[in-house]
Amino acid sequence: MNDDEKKAIIRAAWRRENRSEVPFFIEAGENLKATRSALSDPGFDLARQKSALEASLEVEDYSVPSFKPNIGIGVMAIAFGCPYVLDENADPWVKPLITDDGADALESLKAPDPLRSGLFPLALERIKLFSSQKSVSTRCVNIPSPLLTASLIWEYGSFLTGMMLSPDKVHRLLERVTAATIDFLKIEREKIDNLFAFTHESVYIPPDVAIRVSDDVAAVLSPELYREFGVQYNNLLSREFGGIVVHSCGDVGNALPAMMETEGLVGIDIVAPQNDLSLIKRIACGRTALCLRYFDWDFPFGSNVDLQAYSRYLVEYFGTNGTLLWTHTPTVGEARDLGRDFRESHL
Repeated sequence: MNDDEKKAIIRAAWRRENRSEVPFFIEAGENLKATRSALSDPGFDLARQKSALEASLEVEDYSVPSFKPNIGIGVMAIAFGCPYVLDENADPWVKPLITDDGADALESLKAPDPLRSGLFPLALERIKLFSSQKSVSTRCVNIPSPLLTASLIWEYGSFLTGMMLSPDKVHRLLERVTAATIDFLKIEREKIDNLFAFTHESVYIPPDVAIRVSDDVAAVLSPELYREFGVQYNNLLSREFGGIVVHSCGDVGNALPAMMETEGLVGIDIVAPQNDLSLIKRIACGRTALCLRYFDWDFPFGSNVDLQAYSRYLVEYFGTNGTLLWTHTPTVGEARDLGRDFRESHL
């Protein structure tokens, strides 16, 4: 199956127009984090990207080759001026700008320059480098939801308290963050010669179908709070880019009723083992596409999970229409074997 055929099947899944074929994506080995070495050495980053792509060609799944210009989930917060610390084993650690009720800091908060602020120049240089490799498309940087970025700018506990005690201040911050996110994404789109998707992940989403946002704060909010501070700003991104796929780690059950009200919601991207699947089925199945992630480290520690059996269970439980599966194995050999098993079992 060539890449165009894969893309057609994946598009049908996001559009909930597939009737039998379930796209599955299998990653393996090292997770390409925005470490100190990767951010400081473009040649090193490109070499490891190429190595990962070469290994992925051994796996019979629906993946389409792409480069990942990862800068970390804090890219927007850093652009607003948040301090950060590079790490040799993880994405940059982001420190908050606002640590109290936010009044003084909010008044002085300036909109970032989409070409020059924070790590934006590094992101655009990395995109330029990857785009020069003409045969492979390039993803976007990690796209945090406005809610997630705001929770990094404003100390997390104070931010959550602010939603209830100082909602006007939270809304002012979210408005600025949303505008800045849109501005940078437009610049980024102009700079990527061969755009893979509006996502930093390997699961293909046609750029004309939706943007994918990381919205992890959703997992700790009530429907009312998520509706007010999450949904309405995701709506702005959805309108701008023609649709949205919302990802959240953790248990999204509380926020899910409000999440389903998002304008132009194309899909939800959730960690299956961390959620009540019966609730997901009752509220979301048949109403939006489901991208179900279940990496080897997503299960409780010490679990010995048969990924093929778990995959079959998910398909039987949710059906084939609008279902996408996304998993990970420790080694390429295991991914290769799993992909072959999936194909042979007509998953």
